[in-house]
Amino acid sequence: MFRNREFRLFAVSFFLMAAVAAAFGFAIGQAAGILCLASAAVYGAAFTLFTRARYRNIARISDQIDLVLHNEDRLYIDDLDEGELNILHSEITKMMLRIREQNQSLKDEKVHLADSLADIAHQLRTPLTSANLILSLLEETSDESRRRAFVREAEELLVRMDWLITSLLKLSRLDAGVVEFQSRRAKAADLIYASARPLLIPMELHNIHLHTDLPEEIVIRCDPGWLQEAIQNILKNGMESAGDNGSIEIACRDNPLYTEITIRDDGPGFDEEELPRLFDRFYRGKSAGVSGYGIGLALCKMIITRQGGTITAKNHPLGGSIFSIRFPK
Repeated sequence: MFRNREFRLFAVSFFLMAAVAAAFGFAIGQAAGILCLASAAVYGAAFTLFTRARYRNIARISDQIDLVLHNEDRLYIDDLDEGELNILHSEITKMMLRIREQNQSLKDEKVHLADSLADIAHQLRTPLTSANLILSLLEETSDESRRRAFVREAEELLVRMDWLITSLLKLSRLDAGVVEFQSRRAKAADLIYASARPLLIPMELHNIHLHTDLPEEIVIRCDPGWLQEAIQNILKNGMESAGDNGSIEIACRDNPLYTEITIRDDGPGFDEEELPRLFDRFYRGKSAGVSGYGIGLALCKMIITRQGGTITAKNHPLGGSIFSIRFPK
């Protein structure tokens, strides 16, 4: 206690006042002087005991802070009497718990980053290996028709790699929080037609029929550019699921609570155990014929949820899968 300046100042002041009071007491009479000395001793002892207990509690709080600073796994929290010191203890405890949570969150983010980098490296390694193999075959092949086929296959791999890198960059921008979504009113029909336009030729080549039910009066408040990106990724997923001679249905509904866009394909649908992980990053499903990198649906969910919407996927009772996008009003 005596290393605290405030306690030393109080002790000096107290002894001076006690000495002056005792001098006046003895000047009056011996009994008065003794009473003054006894009173000063009792009050001084009581104050010292209470102060010592207070400083002991402060020392405990300091020890707890030191434990957190040295990454101690356990946090000692004791009970204090009601008062300002108890309030201070409570607030410091909250602060320490918050710091611990943030430290754990940073550790989890580091693990997630390491896992993501490993997944990205794996996703890029596959088309790169295929491209290197094609180049080797191209160098050894003299048949012109086979060389043209190898060149087309290499071009497709480069296009897929470009899409993968672009999608990963978009995901990283969304993760970093640097994307500012614009909120404005846009016709749902215009958004969906703009999303489907780049895919019309591939749909025609695979004889995939596109059916739409899009009332012109339905309006959605969103960022049109990013929402088109999300819808286009869902349509690509539907094309892969429907396959040749398949069909895709797009409908839009409006009610007082939300605006809903549904996209359904007539493919095989999803296994029930896959549905909870369908929007997980790099999850590709268990089906033998699954292609892609597990990026598109994860990007869709992030785009839609960051704008206040929701996206769900399930199997349609009549077959195939159906994705539902809802924007609350």
